[in-house]
Amino acid sequence: MKPNDTHTLSILVANKPGVLVRVALVFARRGYNIDSLVVSPVHNPKFSRMTITAKGDPTTLEQIIKQVNKLVDVIHASEHDTATSVDREMSLFKVKTSGASRTIVAKYLKQYHARVVDETGGHLIIAQLGATEELNALEAVLNKYGLVEMVRTGKLLMTKGPETT
Repeated sequence: MKPNDTHTLSILVANKPGVLVRVALVFARRGYNIDSLVVSPVHNPKFSRMTITAKGDPTTLEQIIKQVNKLVDVIHASEHDTATSVDREMSLFKVKTSGASRTIVAKYLKQYHARVVDETGGHLIIAQLGATEELNALEAVLNKYGLVEMVRTGKLLMTKGPETT
């Protein structure tokens, strides 16, 4: 692994106030910036799952995982990769279009498995669900055709096979 590789962590925690702050502090103390963060309850509302994406040194990340696992309200923290898990993100893109550019953009939407969710005042809002690379690719294309703004979720992640995340 390279020093600035992207890492994805899954952290199962008690669904209590202050847990997110304590986890974030472990990252901050080690100088690790969190690139994306998704937190939501799991099937048992007493627990939540944090999915954190960050770039950095694998050795430091290993220390972060060990420290996070020691926190009182953390049930389990581990790193995941695409060999053992499935991950997806969602993006919303707003694109200013005219008749000609709308036709071109529509062609790309099929290619990238995206769809128009709103069309108002010459602007399209496009939704896309996919792997990080797919979202990055569509963003690069839309930049050429009047991309006005974009927002995306962090990764959602689940372990493949019978093992729980």
